[in-house]
Formats: sequence, structure tokens, C-alpha cells
Amino acid sequence: MARPTMAQDVERGIKELILDRRLAPGDALPTEAELMEVFGVGRVSVREALKSLQAVNVVEIRRGSGTFVGSLSLSPFAEGLAFRAAVRHRQGAPGLAELTEVREALETGLVGAVAASVPAADLDVLRGLVATMEAEAHTGRVARSTDRAFHLALYASFDNHLLSEVLDAFWAAMDRVREDLDDGHQDPATTCAQHREIVDAVAAADGERAVRAMRTHFDGIRARLNAPPRGPDTRARRPGNALPDVRT
Repeated sequence: MARPTMAQDVERGIKELILDRRLAPGDALPTEAELMEVFGVGRVSVREALKSLQAVNVVEIRRGSGTFVGSLSLSPFAEGLAFRAAVRHRQGAPGLAELTEVREALETGLVGAVAASVPAADLDVLRGLVATMEAEAHTGRVARSTDRAFHLALYASFDNHLLSEVLDAFWAAMDRVREDLDDGHQDPATTCAQHREIVDAVAAADGERAVRAMRTHFDGIRARLNAPPRGPDTRARRPGNALPDVRT
């Protein structure tokens, strides 16, 4: 195993500094000169470390203002997921299907717990989103933003920021992988019915029913992923390049 570079040592040191000083996103970090003195390294190593940490949202460099603790968001994680899935898809592997399988494992593992203690206010939000889906279905298409909002709202009662970010990262990754916006395999009525069944199961505090409803929902997603593209326009459907528009 190769020995870590000096810049990598500084990266680790800056992370430890953030933890030791209990710094939060937006808090100021020591200046470059101060970091050079703290870690006993040159300016090049400090700048290389800061740029690497900036790329993953651990630090934020504000030109003319200084360096601060970054947002710590999972957007680099989403980008990594998307790129990995895209590469595997171009190689003929089921990249989008793999993302879906991981999301299914996460959501089916959580929805039963939601059913045990979902607040009435959250149920109202979920029912409102299903009503929006049904209105959109009359136009022939359920908006992905509505679908996405439903799945995020479903777990709002956990009040778990990390969970929300992870779920949203999967959505962002799937959105960025998608290259063919063909709705040919999407049935809006089925989408509405599946989401309503999830809400009904949660409202009834029936965890097993909620898990079955979520699995049925993902069974439909898998079926659409495995279905061949339809329609005469094949410009975006080169082998290893076409992706159906999948409501999830």
C-alpha cells in the first residue's frame, strides 16, 4: 500500500481539527498560514488538501473571505452513484436496476416502522401528494418531482436528516443517469394506485401491508426497467445508452 502523501495527511488533520473544535457548517477554519504552522507543511500541501476537501463539501473556500466548514452535503455521493451507474450501463450492466435494488432494500426496511407511528400531519401531506399525482395522471404523466416528494415525505416522521439526504441522493443519481425520457412504459393510474395503497397501509398502522405495498411498487419499477423501449424514435436508444423514464 502506498504511503499517504503529505496533502492527504493534511486532509485528515483538517477533518480532525473540525471534530476536535466542534465546528459546524459555515464556521471559519484557520487561515492557510495557520494551517501550515499547525501541520508543519508548505502552502502547496495545504492548498491541495483544501481543494480535495472542497470537492466533497467538507470545506468551502470563499475567495477573499477565507475558508469555512462546508455544507457536508451528500451531493458528491450522488454524483459518484450516478457516474458508477452510467459507466456500468454503458458496459451493458444494469446500473439503474442496481440503484433501484438498493433503494428498495432501504425503503422496505423502513416503511414498516413508519406505519407504526406516522403523525396525522404527515398522513395529510402524503394524501395530498397522492391527490396531486391523480390530478397529474389526467394529463398522462405523474411529475417526478411529485413522486420524489412523496418518498421523502413518507419518512419525515423519523426526523433523520441523514436518511433524507441518502434517499434524495439516490433520486438525484437516478435522475442524472436517465438519458431517454420516454414515458412509454409508465402507467400513471398504476403509479397513483400503488402510492395510495402505501398511504392506506401506513394509515392503518399495518406494517406488513405497508412492506407488501412497497415491494409491489418496486416490482413495477423492475418490470419497467426490464421492458424494451417502445416507439419509432430510436435516436437515444443505442445499445447500452437507452434508459426508460421510471417513476419511483
